[in-house]
Amino acid sequence: MKKVLAKLAVGFGAVAMLAACGGNNDNGNEVNNENDGNNNNGEAASADGDANVVLYSTMQSDGERGAFEEIVADFESENPGITIEANFPGGSYEDQLRVMMAADDLPDLFDTHGWSQLRYGDYTEDLADMDWVENLDPAMDQIIKDDEGKVYTYPLNQAQDGIIYNVDILDEHGIEPPTTWDDFKTALETIRDEGDGTVAPLWIGGGDNWTIAQMVDQMLTPTFITDDDNDYSEELLDGTFDWSKYEWLAEEILSLKENDLLNQDVLTAQFAQTAEIMANNQAAFMFIVGSVGPDATEMNPDTQVGLLPTPAVHEGDDPSWIGGERYTFSVAEKSEVKEEAKQFIDFLAQEENAKKMAEATNLSSALVNVEADTYYSEYYDMYSDLEIEPYFDRVYLPSGMWDVMANTTAELLAGGTPEQAANEMESEYHRLRDQ
Repeated sequence: MKKVLAKLAVGFGAVAMLAACGGNNDNGNEVNNENDGNNNNGEAASADGDANVVLYSTMQSDGERGAFEEIVADFESENPGITIEANFPGGSYEDQLRVMMAADDLPDLFDTHGWSQLRYGDYTEDLADMDWVENLDPAMDQIIKDDEGKVYTYPLNQAQDGIIYNVDILDEHGIEPPTTWDDFKTALETIRDEGDGTVAPLWIGGGDNWTIAQMVDQMLTPTFITDDDNDYSEELLDGTFDWSKYEWLAEEILSLKENDLLNQDVLTAQFAQTAEIMANNQAAFMFIVGSVGPDATEMNPDTQVGLLPTPAVHEGDDPSWIGGERYTFSVAEKSEVKEEAKQFIDFLAQEENAKKMAEATNLSSALVNVEADTYYSEYYDMYSDLEIEPYFDRVYLPSGMWDVMANTTAELLAGGTPEQAANEMESEYHRLRDQ
């Protein structure tokens, strides 16, 4: 990386509000979406007395969960003495895991979604002795390992977040994929000025306001970290950061709305609309990656969705991917079925299964021996020389700031001022650091 980053956890930004849903896996085992009240750390056993491994995941889409449930069924078929009890709590995942963590009674396997060290580190088993670790992408080292060599979690994939775009719309207006914030704004203005008003230059589903936080979190990195002359990482980590500097970014975001560069319904539009909006050529850019591209193309085979890295803010800086692990599994330190849980992780890490999960989530594998063919592969290859920078909030902000970013920016777009946004960010930053 261009500089030594703090050895802190990074993590999960883009998939925050997950749709709660349930179903059945191919073995007929119930896939739960709520905690049934039983002990979650493996003390429960299946009807025939064999090992029951309780698993909680933040997986979102039907395609992701379908691929995972197929792997679960294959594992159970090969290991008839082990049952994987998979739970997908959706939007209540955070609340459920916080309650379990407070009771020191976490599931046998659970998704740390970017908080493997800072939030869950004291509750996880060290996985350093597992075979898959030797194939871990070095880019993940600072994310899931500490200085002592402890491996906190198994990453099913790794995120490289940027901005997706409608290829045809950019081609229609002769726009090259922008690499700087200034070029990005120019592209938005061109689409506004040359279009007929039916295309939102930048579309955000702010009715689910985590999508607003996603844009802010991505842009904080090039604003305050990656440029050598504007690197405030130490100040952010030690609590001395001057939050008046945040007003610039708040002003830029507000100007997007004031200059008609955002969808008019930015504060009420829903994340569930993203694929349809892109498929119907109603948006040029979105700060959302994930399944939107393949879902839009499935709706409209003529739609081509491109991907570009997060633009550079300061002159002379490079664009960057923003990422880290997306879905993970950690073994609870107090689990009574640790060996069985690790056996399932070993199964997930087999090349065929690791490839299957990477492709189902349309993200790169976190293992160097696995080459996944995903929807965005050509774009990852195109920008393969760029660094992957950790999610800003998972390194430089205290837990709880994601909601603060979402709420303060929504208030800004609803009529607030950049100064108010900066003041609220500052006060909440210090309040949450002191907790």
